[in-house]
Amino acid sequence: MATATSPLLSLSSLSASLPSPSRAPASLSLRAIAPQARLSTSYAAFPIASASTGRLRRRGLQVVCAAEPPKTGRQPDSVKKRERQNDRHRIRNHARKAEMRTRMKKVFRALEKLRKKADAQPEEIIEIEKMISEAYKAIDKTVKVGAMHRNTGDHRKSRLARRKKAIEIIRGWYVPNAEPAATA
Repeated sequence: MATATSPLLSLSSLSASLPSPSRAPASLSLRAIAPQARLSTSYAAFPIASASTGRLRRRGLQVVCAAEPPKTGRQPDSVKKRERQNDRHRIRNHARKAEMRTRMKKVFRALEKLRKKADAQPEEIIEIEKMISEAYKAIDKTVKVGAMHRNTGDHRKSRLARRKKAIEIIRGWYVPNAEPAATA
């Protein structure tokens, strides 16, 4: 059998090597009838076991042809379902991220207001700590459902904690690396 680079030439050489060209399978000439259809052929000599003797005997060349139906533009149901799921997840993820960003902005605004306030008291930070706790909860939920990477969530929580710590340092409510007074 001659080898050819074109699939059409290899099909013609395959059909020529069949015992009777007039009895060639209809799918071999599928390319000429429907050029948009894809034709896949595979051939090999398969050893066939004889039931009576139990010995292997070789059959000649077998041609196995399978034609795929042409594309009709219709999507399978699984694709439509996946699109519906993606839409639901996108909306849900967007809502979680929006809630998280809103809670973070509230904390940042409250911290900025506390920083600018002239007569701020240390007890005022307790209300902001509650807001930070709610923001942490929103961040953790967003990470848990997979709408945000856990490192990004950790980064955002760190930002909140650093801003709070900076305000406490500016106000003198927190002294970093301060040794506690030794009691004797």
